[in-house]
Amino acid sequence: MVGAALSRSEFEIMPLTRDTLQERVYQQVSDLILDGQIAPGQLVTINGLAEAFGVSTMPVREAMKRLGAAGALTLVTGRSIGVPPLSLGRLTDLRNVRVEMEGLAAEWASRHVGHEDLEQLRNACARMEQAVNNGEVKDYLRANRAFHFKVYQTSHSAVLVSVIETLWLQISPYFNLLHESGNYAAANLQHQEVLTALEARDGGRARAAIQKDVESAYAVLCLMLS
Repeated sequence: MVGAALSRSEFEIMPLTRDTLQERVYQQVSDLILDGQIAPGQLVTINGLAEAFGVSTMPVREAMKRLGAAGALTLVTGRSIGVPPLSLGRLTDLRNVRVEMEGLAAEWASRHVGHEDLEQLRNACARMEQAVNNGEVKDYLRANRAFHFKVYQTSHSAVLVSVIETLWLQISPYFNLLHESGNYAAANLQHQEVLTALEARDGGRARAAIQKDVESAYAVLCLMLS
Protein backbone atom coordinates (compact mmCIF):
# COMPACT_ATOMS: atom_id res chain seq x y z
CA MET A 1 0.00 0.00 0.00
CA VAL A 2 1.34 3.47 -0.92
CA GLY A 3 0.47 6.34 1.39
CA ALA A 4 1.08 10.08 1.44
CA ALA A 5 4.66 11.32 1.72
CA LEU A 6 5.66 12.56 5.18
CA SER A 7 6.31 16.28 5.57
CA ARG A 8 9.31 17.85 7.25
CA SER A 9 7.18 18.93 10.22
CA GLU A 10 6.49 15.30 11.14
CA PHE A 11 10.17 14.54 11.79
CA GLU A 12 12.14 15.32 14.93
CA ILE A 13 15.43 16.26 13.29
CA MET A 14 18.49 18.04 14.66
CA PRO A 15 20.50 20.34 12.34
CA LEU A 16 23.65 18.71 10.95
CA THR A 17 27.13 20.12 10.48
CA ARG A 18 29.29 19.08 7.56
CA ASP A 19 31.53 16.63 9.44
CA THR A 20 30.70 12.95 8.92
CA LEU A 21 27.46 13.92 7.22
CA GLN A 22 26.78 10.51 5.70
CA GLU A 23 27.12 8.74 9.04
CA ARG A 24 25.00 11.29 10.84
CA VAL A 25 22.28 11.17 8.18
CA TYR A 26 22.35 7.39 8.39
CA GLN A 27 21.99 7.50 12.18
CA GLN A 28 19.14 10.00 12.12
CA VAL A 29 17.17 8.11 9.47
CA SER A 30 17.83 4.91 11.43
CA ASP A 31 16.40 6.61 14.51
CA LEU A 32 13.28 7.57 12.56
CA ILE A 33 12.82 3.93 11.55
CA LEU A 34 13.59 2.46 14.97
CA ASP A 35 11.23 4.91 16.69
CA GLY A 36 8.42 3.97 14.33
CA GLN A 37 8.23 7.38 12.64
CA ILE A 38 8.37 5.74 9.20
CA ALA A 39 5.52 3.26 9.09
CA PRO A 40 4.50 0.84 6.34
CA GLY A 41 2.83 2.82 3.55
CA GLN A 42 4.53 6.09 4.45
CA LEU A 43 7.01 7.54 1.98
CA VAL A 44 10.10 9.73 2.10
CA THR A 45 12.20 11.15 -0.71
CA ILE A 46 15.93 11.78 -0.96
CA ASN A 47 15.27 15.44 -1.81
CA GLY A 48 12.86 15.79 1.10
CA LEU A 49 15.32 14.32 3.59
CA ALA A 50 18.18 16.40 2.19
CA GLU A 51 16.09 19.53 2.68
CA ALA A 52 15.07 18.49 6.19
CA PHE A 53 18.67 17.79 7.21
CA GLY A 54 20.01 20.88 5.43
CA VAL A 55 22.50 18.89 3.33
CA SER A 56 23.04 17.96 -0.31
CA THR A 57 21.44 14.82 -1.68
CA MET A 58 24.76 12.91 -1.83
CA PRO A 59 25.07 11.91 1.88
CA VAL A 60 21.37 11.06 1.89
CA ARG A 61 21.75 8.79 -1.15
CA GLU A 62 24.67 6.99 0.50
CA ALA A 63 22.70 6.55 3.72
CA MET A 64 19.75 5.19 1.74
CA LYS A 65 22.04 2.66 0.06
CA ARG A 66 23.17 1.40 3.46
CA LEU A 67 19.62 1.18 4.73
CA GLY A 68 18.55 -0.58 1.54
CA ALA A 69 21.33 -3.14 1.98
CA ALA A 70 20.14 -3.66 5.58
CA GLY A 71 16.62 -4.42 4.34
CA ALA A 72 15.20 -1.36 6.13
CA LEU A 73 14.07 0.79 3.17
CA THR A 74 13.42 0.23 -0.52
CA LEU A 75 12.45 2.21 -3.61
CA VAL A 76 8.65 2.17 -3.74
CA THR A 77 7.72 4.31 -6.73
CA GLY A 78 9.61 6.90 -8.74
CA ARG A 79 11.89 8.66 -6.27
CA SER A 80 9.87 7.67 -3.20
CA ILE A 81 11.38 5.40 -0.57
CA GLY A 82 9.46 3.35 1.96
CA VAL A 83 9.41 0.27 4.15
CA PRO A 84 9.77 -3.01 2.18
CA PRO A 85 6.77 -5.35 2.11
CA LEU A 86 6.90 -8.03 4.79
CA SER A 87 6.23 -11.62 3.74
CA LEU A 88 5.30 -14.33 6.21
CA GLY A 89 8.56 -16.12 5.47
CA ARG A 90 10.66 -13.04 6.17
CA LEU A 91 8.66 -12.27 9.31
CA THR A 92 9.25 -15.80 10.58
CA ASP A 93 12.96 -15.60 9.81
CA LEU A 94 13.22 -12.33 11.71
CA ARG A 95 11.28 -13.80 14.64
CA ASN A 96 13.55 -16.83 14.83
CA VAL A 97 16.73 -14.75 14.97
CA ARG A 98 15.26 -12.11 17.28
CA VAL A 99 14.17 -14.71 19.80
CA GLU A 100 17.72 -16.01 20.09
CA MET A 101 19.63 -12.71 19.94
CA GLU A 102 17.34 -10.57 22.09
CA GLY A 103 16.81 -13.34 24.59
CA LEU A 104 20.58 -13.79 24.92
CA ALA A 105 21.10 -10.05 25.39
CA ALA A 106 18.49 -9.96 28.16
CA GLU A 107 20.17 -12.89 29.90
CA TRP A 108 23.58 -11.22 29.72
CA ALA A 109 22.07 -7.95 30.94
CA SER A 110 21.15 -9.63 34.23
CA ARG A 111 24.89 -10.00 34.98
CA HIS A 112 25.64 -6.29 34.60
CA VAL A 113 22.46 -4.38 35.43
CA GLY A 114 22.87 -1.60 37.97
CA HIS A 115 20.69 0.82 39.89
CA GLU A 116 20.80 3.50 37.19
CA ASP A 117 19.93 0.96 34.48
CA LEU A 118 16.91 -0.21 36.45
CA GLU A 119 15.72 3.37 36.99
CA GLN A 120 15.87 4.02 33.25
CA LEU A 121 13.93 0.83 32.58
CA ARG A 122 11.29 1.76 35.15
CA ASN A 123 10.96 5.17 33.51
CA ALA A 124 10.50 3.59 30.07
CA CYS A 125 7.85 1.24 31.47
CA ALA A 126 5.97 4.19 32.97
CA ARG A 127 6.13 6.06 29.67
CA MET A 128 4.78 3.03 27.79
CA GLU A 129 1.94 2.62 30.26
CA GLN A 130 1.02 6.29 29.92
CA ALA A 131 1.20 6.08 26.12
CA VAL A 132 -1.20 3.11 26.09
CA ASN A 133 -3.62 4.96 28.38
CA ASN A 134 -3.48 8.05 26.15
CA GLY A 135 -3.56 6.15 22.85
CA GLU A 136 -0.26 7.73 21.77
CA VAL A 137 1.34 5.35 19.26
CA LYS A 138 4.52 7.33 18.57
CA ASP A 139 5.17 7.93 22.27
CA TYR A 140 4.72 4.22 22.91
CA LEU A 141 7.09 3.21 20.12
CA ARG A 142 9.81 5.59 21.29
CA ALA A 143 9.54 4.32 24.86
CA ASN A 144 9.41 0.71 23.66
CA ARG A 145 12.66 1.18 21.76
CA ALA A 146 14.25 2.93 24.75
CA PHE A 147 13.29 0.03 27.03
CA HIS A 148 14.47 -2.76 24.76
CA PHE A 149 17.75 -1.19 23.79
CA LYS A 150 18.54 -0.24 27.38
CA VAL A 151 18.20 -3.95 28.18
CA TYR A 152 20.35 -4.95 25.22
CA GLN A 153 23.03 -2.33 25.86
CA THR A 154 23.25 -3.54 29.45
CA SER A 155 24.47 -6.88 28.05
CA HIS A 156 27.81 -5.06 27.52
CA SER A 157 28.13 -6.61 24.04
CA ALA A 158 28.44 -4.02 21.29
CA VAL A 159 28.44 -6.78 18.67
CA LEU A 160 25.18 -8.24 19.94
CA VAL A 161 23.53 -4.80 20.10
CA SER A 162 24.61 -4.09 16.51
CA VAL A 163 23.06 -7.35 15.30
CA ILE A 164 19.80 -6.59 17.14
CA GLU A 165 19.66 -3.07 15.71
CA THR A 166 19.91 -4.49 12.18
CA LEU A 167 16.99 -6.80 12.95
CA TRP A 168 14.93 -3.92 14.37
CA LEU A 169 15.57 -1.77 11.31
CA GLN A 170 13.70 -4.43 9.35
CA ILE A 171 10.85 -5.15 11.76
CA SER A 172 10.23 -2.03 13.89
CA PRO A 173 8.16 -0.11 11.28
CA TYR A 174 5.59 -2.88 11.55
CA PHE A 175 5.19 -2.28 15.29
CA ASN A 176 2.92 0.60 14.20
CA LEU A 177 0.37 -2.02 13.13
CA LEU A 178 0.12 -3.65 16.56
CA HIS A 179 -1.77 -0.79 18.22
CA GLU A 180 -5.31 -1.79 17.28
CA SER A 181 -4.75 -5.41 18.35
CA GLY A 182 -4.17 -4.53 22.00
CA ASN A 183 -0.63 -5.86 21.77
CA TYR A 184 0.86 -2.74 23.37
CA ALA A 185 -0.95 -3.38 26.65
CA ALA A 186 0.01 -7.06 26.58
CA ALA A 187 3.61 -6.17 25.78
CA ASN A 188 3.72 -3.89 28.81
CA LEU A 189 3.09 -6.92 31.01
CA GLN A 190 6.10 -8.64 29.46
CA HIS A 191 8.21 -5.52 29.89
CA GLN A 192 7.31 -5.47 33.57
CA GLU A 193 8.30 -9.14 33.78
CA VAL A 194 11.66 -8.34 32.16
CA LEU A 195 12.19 -5.55 34.68
CA THR A 196 11.28 -7.79 37.62
CA ALA A 197 13.68 -10.48 36.36
CA LEU A 198 16.52 -8.00 35.99
CA GLU A 199 15.86 -6.60 39.48
CA ALA A 200 16.26 -10.18 40.73
CA ARG A 201 19.34 -10.74 38.48
CA ASP A 202 17.50 -13.76 37.05
CA GLY A 203 18.92 -14.20 33.55
CA GLY A 204 16.76 -17.14 32.54
CA ARG A 205 13.57 -15.35 33.53
CA ALA A 206 14.63 -12.17 31.70
CA ARG A 207 15.41 -14.16 28.58
CA ALA A 208 12.05 -15.94 28.67
CA ALA A 209 10.14 -12.68 29.12
CA ILE A 210 11.85 -10.97 26.17
CA GLN A 211 11.25 -14.04 24.02
CA LYS A 212 7.56 -14.07 24.95
CA ASP A 213 7.33 -10.40 23.98
CA VAL A 214 8.85 -11.14 20.57
CA GLU A 215 6.59 -14.16 20.05
CA SER A 216 3.44 -12.23 20.97
CA ALA A 217 4.12 -9.50 18.42
CA TYR A 218 4.96 -12.15 15.83
CA ALA A 219 1.64 -13.93 16.38
CA VAL A 220 -0.34 -10.71 15.80
CA LEU A 221 1.61 -9.79 12.67
CA CYS A 222 1.15 -13.33 11.31
CA LEU A 223 -2.62 -12.91 11.54
CA MET A 224 -2.42 -9.59 9.73
CA LEU A 225 -0.31 -10.99 6.93
CA SER A 226 -2.50 -14.04 6.43
